[in-house]
Amino acid sequence: MTASTLPRNWPAERKIALSVSVMLEGWTDDSAPGIGPMGNPLKSGVLDLQGQSWAAYGPEVGAWRLLDILAAAGVKAVFYVSGILAERYQPLMKAIVAAGHDIAAHSWGQNIVPAYQTREEEKTDLLRCLKALELSSGQRPRGWISPRCTPSQSTSELLAEAGFAWHGDIFNSDLPYLLKTPAGSLMAVPFTMEVNDMPLYIRYGNEPEAFTRVLQRILENVDGISRKPFCLDLTVHAHVFGRPFGAIEFAKSLEFAKRHAATWLTDHSALASQFAEAV
Repeated sequence: MTASTLPRNWPAERKIALSVSVMLEGWTDDSAPGIGPMGNPLKSGVLDLQGQSWAAYGPEVGAWRLLDILAAAGVKAVFYVSGILAERYQPLMKAIVAAGHDIAAHSWGQNIVPAYQTREEEKTDLLRCLKALELSSGQRPRGWISPRCTPSQSTSELLAEAGFAWHGDIFNSDLPYLLKTPAGSLMAVPFTMEVNDMPLYIRYGNEPEAFTRVLQRILENVDGISRKPFCLDLTVHAHVFGRPFGAIEFAKSLEFAKRHAATWLTDHSALASQFAEAV
């Protein structure tokens, strides 16, 4: 890990770089989310069609609602997209890019975790995802987050080899830093889970308002917990907070962050570029 230098365009009076991300996730046809609103998983080997249908809300409805909310707020985000969805929802991919958002890679499917793959399997999946995203959106992804944010020991090197600029499976830093691999260097962009609908609402069972409340509590108490600038993430999943109850909190959180003196709104792609220039 290499020490980070703040980029010149980091606002001097703003302590928190708040990155906005939308996770647009898909599963292969023989799989489904392992966790969902029903709470009780089915027996091993039984395909959860309820889980499949629940997840499909993301590209069918949720992502479109989140695009509208981002447009109304005047905020840009990075959409992390599974390759299987890019292949099947080209109009949505085009709409994301047309709205000025970046698309990053999120593996081929959420049930394909790099840590479980051989190096060759992972490379094949990575390149398949990259190709699908580029063909569908017309934009070559520069960044990557693995399913479950769990890379293998080869992931960073494979990303550098494929020409990626940044890697988001990073939890050991408050700021981006240069990550060196045998295939070249890329930016390690930290990803935080405190303001994320999946753990807060789905995994831990909080009410949707907890999303906004946690963000407010961090921002209102920042001077007492940190003298140095740091990155924070505001993350929603299209199949979770793309629904009305979550969309309300997403919109409220964006407006609160825009008004707060401690923050400036950004995204992982912009941060990676800014810190790369400062290296």
